[in-house]
Amino acid sequence: MIYLINTRQDMINQKILITGAAGFIGSSLADDLLAKGFSIMGIDNFDSFYTRDIKETNISNALKHNLYSFQEGDIRDMEFLNSCFSGFRPDIVIHLAAKAGVRPSIKNPASYYDVNVNGTLNMLEAMRKNKIGRMLFASSSSVYGNNKKIPFAESDNVDFPVSPYAASKKACELLCHTYHHLFDMDIFCLRFFTVYGPRQRPDLAINKFTRALLNDEPITLFGDGSSSRDYTHISDILQGIGQAMENLKGFGIFNLGESNAISLKELVALLENSTGKKADIKYLPMQDGDVLRTFADISRAKSVLGYNPVVNIADGISNYVEWVRVNNRNF
Repeated sequence: MIYLINTRQDMINQKILITGAAGFIGSSLADDLLAKGFSIMGIDNFDSFYTRDIKETNISNALKHNLYSFQEGDIRDMEFLNSCFSGFRPDIVIHLAAKAGVRPSIKNPASYYDVNVNGTLNMLEAMRKNKIGRMLFASSSSVYGNNKKIPFAESDNVDFPVSPYAASKKACELLCHTYHHLFDMDIFCLRFFTVYGPRQRPDLAINKFTRALLNDEPITLFGDGSSSRDYTHISDILQGIGQAMENLKGFGIFNLGESNAISLKELVALLENSTGKKADIKYLPMQDGDVLRTFADISRAKSVLGYNPVVNIADGISNYVEWVRVNNRNF
């Protein structure tokens, strides 16, 4: 699905390197940038977090495009990265690759640190060595932990993460600032708030709940259903990335969310309405690493980037359920 990011005409024909290019956000971004005339190199290692065939389907359209090249490899491999940078010479790097998932990071923290932190350090070092000076880094709302202040602002203290995944993203933000300071790189860290939409990861709640409803299976809620998230449609995230590309200068941290939190129970009700099915809900205790709420203050992104999310959660859920039905994406 192509959303067509608005970008300045003078940016067209630039070369963009995307890590995590076969994933949900990366593949969606590549399709949109290709439609605008950008040259793209995609990098992905097809991590086993979910099956390879899903990611291969994600990039199937891009691979047909003459402005797209794809390299399978690992961001922990410096030789591989140097080869990509020296051969492609990107104008901007969009670093999306990471081990995802809060709960799995508790079981295997060393792997998350290795990929997310060491991998990001490798990216920054490869950029420095190859004199590439502009990057967008995909951070996460998880860095806010159980922030008491609502909504979450970029100026809030993020020294108290509640999962290794969140800690790894905070560490990466610090590395990004360090390389901006030492080597004058232009780097924006974009804190994504619970991104959803076509191609989203199979482990995420909206996909799992949609699948369960359509297959007449029970839904599991952790906690009493009152925990809330600021769900952000992929098209709004792509809008924010495009605007960050246009304004990329210096160092900055920006929340990209809808700035509207809804509870798990409210989410299930929206899915029931869109699927026409009644949920059979089973409740389990809250899990370690989960936060009670996320809620983005997007005033900085609005004023600096011109970010303006337009897809409300009800419309986004309806769109997603229809996409699942049409594409028969039953993960």
